[in-house]
Amino acid sequence: MDTQREIRKSIVLNAPIEKVWKAVATSEGIEAWWMPNTFEAEVGKEFILHAGPFGDSPCKVTELDPPNRLGFDWGKDWNLVFELKELEGKTEFTLIHSGWDPEKVTEFGQPHTIIQGIMDNGWDKIVNEALPSYIEG
Repeated sequence: MDTQREIRKSIVLNAPIEKVWKAVATSEGIEAWWMPNTFEAEVGKEFILHAGPFGDSPCKVTELDPPNRLGFDWGKDWNLVFELKELEGKTEFTLIHSGWDPEKVTEFGQPHTIIQGIMDNGWDKIVNEALPSYIEG
C-alpha cells in the first residue's frame, strides 16, 4: 500500500486539559465544534458521524487514554487521533488524520488524492477556528 502523508494539525488552547478533553471526547463536545454524532467514550464502541450532505459515516473507538488520547476508525479507510498535552494551564491539541491511500476512493467514489486536500483545508478551519471558538469562547 502506497500511503499518502497523514494530515496533522496542532493548536495551543487557552484552557485546562480537562476542559479540552470534554470538548473532544464527548458526543456533545464533538457536536459543538465539528459534527453531530452518536459517540460514546468506550474502546470498541461503534458510533455514527452525521456528515450532512455526505450522509452518515460509521466509526469505531480504537484508543482511549483520558485525558491524553482518543482514536477512532472513520469510514472504511481512515483513522483519527486527538492528542492532548498539558502545558502549564493550557492544552496542546493535535489532530492526526491517517489512512490515505492514492489507490483508494472514498465511500462516495472520490479519490483519496482529491479528498485529502479538501479535508486538509477543512481541518485547518475546524482546528484553528471552530475548536478554539467553542473552548475559549
